[in-house]
Amino acid sequence: MKSPAVVNFAPEPGAVEIREIEMPTIGDEDVLLEVENVGVCGSDLHQWTAHHSWPVNYPVVLGHEFGGRVVEKGAKVEGWQEGDRVVSETAAIIDTDSPMTRRGQYQLDPSRKGFGYGVNGAMTRYVRVPSRILHRVPDALPFSQACLTEPCCVAYSAVVRNARIEPGDRIVVLGPGTIGILCAALARLCGAEVAVVGLEQDAGRLAIAETYGCESIIGNPGDWARDRDGLGSDGVIDAAGASATLKIALDVVRPDGWISKVGWGPQPLDFSLDPLVQKNVTLQGSFSHNWPIWERVLALLTSGQLDVRPIIGGIWNLDDWEIAFEKMHRGEVVKSILTPN
Repeated sequence: MKSPAVVNFAPEPGAVEIREIEMPTIGDEDVLLEVENVGVCGSDLHQWTAHHSWPVNYPVVLGHEFGGRVVEKGAKVEGWQEGDRVVSETAAIIDTDSPMTRRGQYQLDPSRKGFGYGVNGAMTRYVRVPSRILHRVPDALPFSQACLTEPCCVAYSAVVRNARIEPGDRIVVLGPGTIGILCAALARLCGAEVAVVGLEQDAGRLAIAETYGCESIIGNPGDWARDRDGLGSDGVIDAAGASATLKIALDVVRPDGWISKVGWGPQPLDFSLDPLVQKNVTLQGSFSHNWPIWERVLALLTSGQLDVRPIIGGIWNLDDWEIAFEKMHRGEVVKSILTPN
């Protein structure tokens, strides 16, 4: 049986189209998941526009933010049954003997391949998923929200695991995209005062950041960052998709502060990193997530402490994928969601 899928078929701009693909064949330790909802990520857009900086196994089905129901399980799968409501992590292929995997940090295994670039993703009706990366979704959490567990986990890693926020801190978040807004929301949950920074064209997204109790700033955040004692913000979360924002982060962070960089930017730097040394600043990269983070985030989503509804700009059928992509690309919505069925 074949199903339509959103396929990225070449490294050129616009090389994405609907294609009919065969239903996946699962292995002994896999499940076959019928996808209910799949979020559109900025990385999907980058592959669509060919502005990405990571290797892609063409042709590949896009989509790594997804949830659905188990419809088939492999012979060695335990703990899961047909009909179970689940979400999946993104580490589709890992080396189980890797030193990083053995430390529980399989997301940093150099051989890791993820859905949507390394293996076929979830912008289709059925996706093959290793049972080791499944998480149960409570009945009270709709799939339209549960499918956004993955970007919430990216933000959790950047804000909670890879930063050092204390209640009362002043935190600047650069970039009002999905990850930036979710980072801001989590920083607020940690007790920080937060300002989200964007451009004129980001006014709509900045308004959504304000619903999470954040300040919104168009342009330079320096005055806000230095308002308390003149030294700068306690921390900066760089969630923008450009390298140049790191210069802003170095400018507005206080001495002995920190920068958590989660946004990808393939452009080369054209400025000095001397302020990093002079200010004794900690610069921390933040990539992906692992099992305990997913369990924490699902608990936050289910309890309502973390509410993703404000960032959802619409839900489109798979055939309308291009509309969903365009609306995100133009900044009309923060997050687009697709329904493959």
